[in-house]
Amino acid sequence: MRNPLRPYRRPTALVAAACAVLLTLSGSLPATAGRRPGGPTMERLDRGLVAAATGDGVFVSWRLLAAEATGATATGLAGPDFRVYRDGRPVALVTDSTNWLDRDGTPTSRYRVAAVVRGREAGRSAAVTPWAAAHRDLALRKPADGVTPAGQAYTYTVNDMSVGDVDGDGQYEYVVKWDPSNSKDVSQVGYTGPVHLDTYRADGTLLYRIDLGVNIRAGAHYTQFPVYDFDGDGRAELMLKTAPGTRVIRYDAAGREVSRRYVTMPRADVRAGYAHTDDYRLSAAGYREHLVTMFRGWHAHPEVVAGRWPATLEAAFGIAPRYAYPLSRADAETVVDYFIDVYAPARSARNNLRAFEGFIVDGPEYLTVFDGATGRELQTVRYRPGRHDDGLMWGDYAMPRIEPGNRVDRFLAGVAYLDGRHPSAVFARGYYTRTTLVAYRWDGHRLRENWYVDSGWTPMSNPFNDSPHGRDGTDPRYGTLTTQGFHSLSAADVDGDGRQEIVYGAATIDDDGSLLHSSFGTLPEGSAAPGQRVRLGHGDAMHVTDIDPDRPGLESFTVHEGATYAPYGMAMRDAATGEVLFGTYSGRDTGRGMIGDVLPEVRGIESWASMPGGSEASGLHTATGTVLPGGVPGTNQSIRWAADLTTQIVNGAGEVTPTIDDWRRGTLLTAAGTLTNNGTKGNPSLVADVLGDWREELLARTADSTAVRIYLSTEVTGHKLYTLMQDPQYRVEVARQQTTYNQPGYPGFYLASDVNWADVPLRATR
Repeated sequence: MRNPLRPYRRPTALVAAACAVLLTLSGSLPATAGRRPGGPTMERLDRGLVAAATGDGVFVSWRLLAAEATGATATGLAGPDFRVYRDGRPVALVTDSTNWLDRDGTPTSRYRVAAVVRGREAGRSAAVTPWAAAHRDLALRKPADGVTPAGQAYTYTVNDMSVGDVDGDGQYEYVVKWDPSNSKDVSQVGYTGPVHLDTYRADGTLLYRIDLGVNIRAGAHYTQFPVYDFDGDGRAELMLKTAPGTRVIRYDAAGREVSRRYVTMPRADVRAGYAHTDDYRLSAAGYREHLVTMFRGWHAHPEVVAGRWPATLEAAFGIAPRYAYPLSRADAETVVDYFIDVYAPARSARNNLRAFEGFIVDGPEYLTVFDGATGRELQTVRYRPGRHDDGLMWGDYAMPRIEPGNRVDRFLAGVAYLDGRHPSAVFARGYYTRTTLVAYRWDGHRLRENWYVDSGWTPMSNPFNDSPHGRDGTDPRYGTLTTQGFHSLSAADVDGDGRQEIVYGAATIDDDGSLLHSSFGTLPEGSAAPGQRVRLGHGDAMHVTDIDPDRPGLESFTVHEGATYAPYGMAMRDAATGEVLFGTYSGRDTGRGMIGDVLPEVRGIESWASMPGGSEASGLHTATGTVLPGGVPGTNQSIRWAADLTTQIVNGAGEVTPTIDDWRRGTLLTAAGTLTNNGTKGNPSLVADVLGDWREELLARTADSTAVRIYLSTEVTGHKLYTLMQDPQYRVEVARQQTTYNQPGYPGFYLASDVNWADVPLRATR
């Protein structure tokens, strides 16, 4: 209950002095100083106090820190009460939540809050003044426009975001990815402008910009940028793929450029003649020359020498033999022209290799660790694994649609507590055919590899005419990983051992790098091959959390693209074993799916999928698989916005104004003047619990990309829960939200309107 008039007793000088000392030593609130032995190393966060003017007064919201929670009540977690100060005077004691509506507040009021434990205050937060509305803008500095080598102009818009406390003050800074207007899917032809990553303080101060340079292509699949305190020093780092030409531009407090510096190239690359001025983007003529070089070396390719591929290109293309090998340059050019102008168009009318330009199929690839506060390069290593080739062995030439660089340049990244204590970065390459993952620990000085996973190549009898999807890779341990990966990944403790696993779509890698499971199913009647046992296979959307509170452990909900070759269009699986609990065959590319507690009267979290034409796979399912009548909510993104712990949906894609919609109550917010990202995906820049109580904020770019608008839910809630950012699974899910096809973040426990608060894990943090 709340008692705004309860008598206030000032804390003793001794208590106040002790709190001041703790704040000085820790840079945070006292409750974050201790950590349960063996528990995860988490961020030191401050109170996250925020206030916003509403039509009913001033809404005030703050964090309960995980270490402060002591038990459960009927409506939330037990923990300290909170005294709210307005203009230096106590105005409320809040006992059952971490928000309050001050009906007497004004736009000029100054608010502070203090935890009250056994009647004594444990230190007051910094003061804040109200936002003018339930949102505020984070002002940005847009990169300059540019022109491609083909003479095409491009501009920049805000794309994905992440957050991290880069300076150790307990407050989040904002990392913003700038995408050029010619950003493309990995399979699309054409030049792109460079990608930029900016880091801003909450007041809009630009700390530095990472210009990835011309040798990193722009698109959802290329640049993944985990932001996390990897070494436990209280300050976040950034890790991302870099290349020759990547540089950091630093600014002073007035916004003036003070330095620019390229990443450090390995000495071997410098000796080999590589330089930061190199441009590996291929023109159409350059791609033809690339093929000439490839074909001249055909006789020496390891797969040809081993007899696994045709000995001649004529045999590969199904034409009469006519050339001597090794091919002369003139003969290689003739074969290349036949391949481009005759063979490729015969495979698919969409194959126009004469127009192939803008792709990067060779040159060095690096992984760089950056200091989050300054952008200073901490270490650069070679990206593992390298691309190997332009996709020939990855299957990029094997399908009817020839797409050089497509399957090879599929990247994912995330963060996981693989040992249960320290965060590791996980970088992945490939998921359609060859599938690779590598995990690193950053100890503050150097990267140390935890493990490396590689499915091996998918065997092909002819790299120019085969179907390599759904085949085991050559590695005996990891061969079934192929074709199981999604356009995202998750980190979750699926087996309950205190260490997180990597959920890689329809397969899961255990914390030690071994294969925990890879899920298969039987194709039903009406499919391409009834009775055949096949992989669940690739898909676009994946959600991992405790979906069914009445069965032990976590569940994974996935949708699948394999159409008549996939046993399920959507499937609910036991996250620990990969067993399918229920699912529906669709026979079509089921591209989108979502979960959420949209029906509070129904036990558990609902799941649904959508696809053209509709089918049972599109229905709203209960946590146990019962199909409910009626339509389904949207699938772009979910958000915990309402006071009652239900789930809301963010809708709006392209030029449509984003909204937050409740399945029962309708539209709760119209984010006027903003837009979502990633075309039909319709993702906000970020959805995460970055401020205030346990609810998530919506971060969306303004229509002109001059700012990111941060929306705050001001619906007063009577539920008390620690910030979701101190749940290990949710925190790493936020860190990977920016990866490829953005997916929501989920805690490692059941969180819905009917949560049993006694089941919410109590956590201690540093």
